[in-house]
Amino acid sequence: MQMATTTMPSTLELWQTEWCPASHRVRQRLTELALPFVVRQVPVERENRAALVRATGQDSIPALLAGGEVAVGEDAIVNYLNTHVAEPSDAEQHRVKAAKAKRKELEQACHELTTATH
Repeated sequence: MQMATTTMPSTLELWQTEWCPASHRVRQRLTELALPFVVRQVPVERENRAALVRATGQDSIPALLAGGEVAVGEDAIVNYLNTHVAEPSDAEQHRVKAAKAKRKELEQACHELTTATH
């Protein structure tokens, strides 16, 4: 992991949707880094994303607006964050907790699916 080289802007805006797996992973990384951010939900259809295009110049999600800089796509956002922010000591604890929650969610979904099909 790269070490921070600059300070993050005070306002981070994540343009995303709840159903987007890449958006979820970016939110998780922001949490691991203990960064406060504002979530901006975007419409499902790209042609209805005028506010996103005005803010970022793009119609794709996830998109991170950090001061005047824009990073679009999970890889670009994570690379931006990893370059600008040192990972706090409790980041691994967040990853472990998230993995446990995901496992529990999957186990419950499998149980519900099994129950529904029998």
